[in-house]
Amino acid sequence: MTSTQILAARAGEVTAEMKFVAEREGLDAELIRDEVAAGRLVIPANKVHAAGALEPMGIGIAAKCKINANIGNSAVTSNADEELQKLRTAIHHGADTVMDLSTGKDIDNIRRVIIDNSPVPIGTVPIYQMLEELGGNIEDMNAQHFLDMVEHQAKQGVDYMTIHCGVKLEHLHLSVNRVTGIVSRGGSLIAKWMMAHNKQNPLYDAFDDLCDIMRQYDVTWSLGDGMRPGSIADASDAAQFAELDVLGELTRRGQENGTQVMVEGPGHIPMHQIQMNIEKQIEVCNGAPFYVLGPLVTDIAPGYDHITSGIGAAMAGWYGAAMLCYVTPKEHLGLPNEEDVKQGVIAYKIAAHAADVARGRKGAQDRDDALSKARFEFDWNEQFRLSLDPETARRYHDETLPQETFKSASFCSMCGPKYCSMKITEDIRKMAREKKLVNLEP
Repeated sequence: MTSTQILAARAGEVTAEMKFVAEREGLDAELIRDEVAAGRLVIPANKVHAAGALEPMGIGIAAKCKINANIGNSAVTSNADEELQKLRTAIHHGADTVMDLSTGKDIDNIRRVIIDNSPVPIGTVPIYQMLEELGGNIEDMNAQHFLDMVEHQAKQGVDYMTIHCGVKLEHLHLSVNRVTGIVSRGGSLIAKWMMAHNKQNPLYDAFDDLCDIMRQYDVTWSLGDGMRPGSIADASDAAQFAELDVLGELTRRGQENGTQVMVEGPGHIPMHQIQMNIEKQIEVCNGAPFYVLGPLVTDIAPGYDHITSGIGAAMAGWYGAAMLCYVTPKEHLGLPNEEDVKQGVIAYKIAAHAADVARGRKGAQDRDDALSKARFEFDWNEQFRLSLDPETARRYHDETLPQETFKSASFCSMCGPKYCSMKITEDIRKMAREKKLVNLEP
């Protein structure tokens, strides 16, 4: 059997990829090995990409919370150069993985450029390119079409693939009374195929054959949630949880077949249901890393869904989600441009970091403490350096204070020199020293 990260870990081996992940996470390599062996951590590292630009990334509960950025063209807009710039923007601002969700023309060339230039793992949804090759007619698909596409993308170096194996024919009726129906593109395509042929999901039937391909290249499963809720009205319903049970079965089968597995999670969940959803997935899917889209906690803010989802993402990460798939301001409205990608990545870096702090992950709060110290000392350059987005922090500050002033100013333009509480605190401490009052020094 071809060796994969999970097979090596089970054999007691610490691979080069495990060592790399351990060093960047500040954890023992043996811990990484044990988590991979148990299926609680994945290292998406296609052997083709690993031989090129890839810097291995660990995704799992023992590691820092990760974020994914989606890019890719559509039938309407964008090209390889635009997608490459989106990739660079996403990585510059901290994306840990990137998914190429191209659904338009020139998909192969776009993916080649992305993989060749990406140090982070690249994911795809293979059914999109397969559908393009079938001329948009999902009814014409057979299992071999899909197997061939998975192998094609594996040969290109794709590190993880979202495949909707868990949508089953007997569960489709559960979506009939939903407000938003089936909102997963891959899930809806598979549902349409099953209705057209009145047969079981061919990807479910071909699961073991898919494992054979993925094991050969060490492609990580991202078991797609084709029945995820697309509105909070549909959250935590029978359709969602019926599929989750199937994903739990497939998680175990995938791991038994020597492949790494993570599981995709829902996109719209009200705040009071998030903890239950995360804990249920961890139980049903044997602790496999949970990769959630958001979730959005309210549906009323088109144009601001990087915020509505960032709230849910922070909570999901706190309760145990291993990776957060970003949402941009364009969600539900259009194809994200470079600025949208930046806004989505920053929102999700905040959410993931907040989750790391809440979970007490090693060193997570160090940056917060260092920035707070710089803030109290009015060390503006250090504040900017420690910021998630230094350019924006500096620009906002400099808009109201001249460049030559800010370097030494012990105030900002919000409070000014008379009302700055931190400057007043310094004055209080100075008075206490001079008058020999109670010691107010830290």
